[in-house]
Amino acid sequence: MHIVLVEPEIPGNTGNISRTCAITGTELHLVKPLGFSIDDKHLKRAGLDYWHDLGIHYHENFQEILAQYKNHRFLYATTKGAQPYTSVKYRENDFLVFGKETAGLPEWLLLANKETCIRIPMKANVRSLNLSNSVAVILFEALRQQEFTGLS
Repeated sequence: MHIVLVEPEIPGNTGNISRTCAITGTELHLVKPLGFSIDDKHLKRAGLDYWHDLGIHYHENFQEILAQYKNHRFLYATTKGAQPYTSVKYRENDFLVFGKETAGLPEWLLLANKETCIRIPMKANVRSLNLSNSVAVILFEALRQQEFTGLS
């Protein structure tokens, strides 16, 4: 599995997500610009001690990742998605894409990929889940469907 964070802003969230990726063997892709330095003390506290176990990739923009992995499926997590994340049959090399904390994914990206937008069901008129929680919820459903292959 692959997790993509498009322009993440909060170091603690990215640190927590990096830890989740490290313990599950999931590749992490960070799309610039990042809202923090990778040397940030909050990032280190949340997950940097796991980075030796983490496959991490940096991309200058989202188009770069699409070009590099053009034969993979991308699923876009958004509160605007029509289908719940549980309705998807996840594949081993899927890319789960998440937007920045303050704005989510760009509207142009969601419009171009309506059929692969997924959402976590939530009450209306309430702020969405924290980014690191959203990643964990969707990633663990994908891993559950794959019977947690490679994990003990």
